[in-house]
Amino acid sequence: MLLDQSAEQESAEKAAGMTDVFAKCSTDGGYFGKMRIIGDDDFTRPTLPPNPNRTMEFKGREHIMWSINNYLGLANHPDVIATAHSALDQFGVSSPMGSRMMSGNSPYHQSFERELAEFTSKEAAFLFNYGYMGVQGTIQSLLGKDDVMVMDKLSHACIVDGAFLAQAMNGTQLRVFKHNNMDNLEQVLKRTNRDRKGGVLIMTEGVYGMTGDLAKLKEITALARQYDARLYIDDAHGWGTMGAMGRGTADHFGVQDEVDIYFGTFAKSFASIGGFSASTKEVIEWITYNARTQVFAKSLPMIYVETLRKTLELVRSGDDRRAQMWRISNSLKDGLRDLGFHIGPGESPICSVFVPLGEESMEAVGAKTAGFLRSQGVFVTAIAYPVIPLGLLMFRMIPTAMHRDEDVATTLEVFKGMRDNLGLRLSMTAEEEQKIRKVYGITP
Repeated sequence: MLLDQSAEQESAEKAAGMTDVFAKCSTDGGYFGKMRIIGDDDFTRPTLPPNPNRTMEFKGREHIMWSINNYLGLANHPDVIATAHSALDQFGVSSPMGSRMMSGNSPYHQSFERELAEFTSKEAAFLFNYGYMGVQGTIQSLLGKDDVMVMDKLSHACIVDGAFLAQAMNGTQLRVFKHNNMDNLEQVLKRTNRDRKGGVLIMTEGVYGMTGDLAKLKEITALARQYDARLYIDDAHGWGTMGAMGRGTADHFGVQDEVDIYFGTFAKSFASIGGFSASTKEVIEWITYNARTQVFAKSLPMIYVETLRKTLELVRSGDDRRAQMWRISNSLKDGLRDLGFHIGPGESPICSVFVPLGEESMEAVGAKTAGFLRSQGVFVTAIAYPVIPLGLLMFRMIPTAMHRDEDVATTLEVFKGMRDNLGLRLSMTAEEEQKIRKVYGITP
């Protein structure tokens, strides 16, 4: 999807005959260009209070918040806050100083890495300051000029950028397969093996964060073995929510042992910052010494290391929280279906609500529908092309353990009001249904 946007921007710049590097800044090109030009602060870069909660103030009014990835409701957990205070008193905000390669490697980082490795059933793990940079650094460190990266088309921007980094630095080849389409993945692997000179790394997400569907990990691991490829899973939205004790999507499918590199981020269920890659001791040592995004970056501060270790304890013992999250998710999805809305078939907690655009523009329908919801105190994120096909609008909603039954009931009433007051057409044409199936990689 981001490949399409980059090409679109380049095409616009060429058409405008731009000779000044700043000339593009006065156009409506680039990401969310039309919104940027009109100074939108509703749907892009909305200003919200920093503390995430089930309700949050937006433009002077409390809203039920369905756009925060605080899946288990741990963002303001008193044990985590107490641990942060203790770490702050002991270490301040800057410790340790320097990169892990030089002066920033502490026994606390190493202990946390051992805990992460044990929890993910891997030999070793390596901490990154940011999940985004962790994915990039892992890809860049492992893939050389004769290697090939095979990526799901719907992969997150960090995976796309990791591929670009490996291409630019190492000459790595990139090949893309249709989202969750195993026939197409097998075709790509067959073609790759015909003139193969190096290794092959398959990259997928565990839970696809926009659409809420799961990677077909049983089939992907089988194809990886069949075609002598390695598999790296970015499980940002599955880590903490899926599997036994929140071990992730691969554990959910029973294939954790067959995943070569497991990546988890702390920006979702852990409600913090950072990430890690887990694999064999040998592979992790290679990443440790070669991932530029961490080798040349300051070490993860102690206040995060210590609070994340406490959060890991809460995630491990968080079955009640996961059960509440799932109960809210299922109640929300069932209620919206009963109102006639088309809910994506994703098996994760994420609730994706599709609305057909008809003859109207996505800007008009998006402003009208999302504007109505927010005017009634329900905050959702509206997603349109190029993330999903033209002709559709999607609301992505994140149910969490913090939400209550009354939040669901109020939200359903507001969606009903939106349906009736705006006269929305909710029934899908055959073409629109096919577009949704395409989003999820469902073949007819």
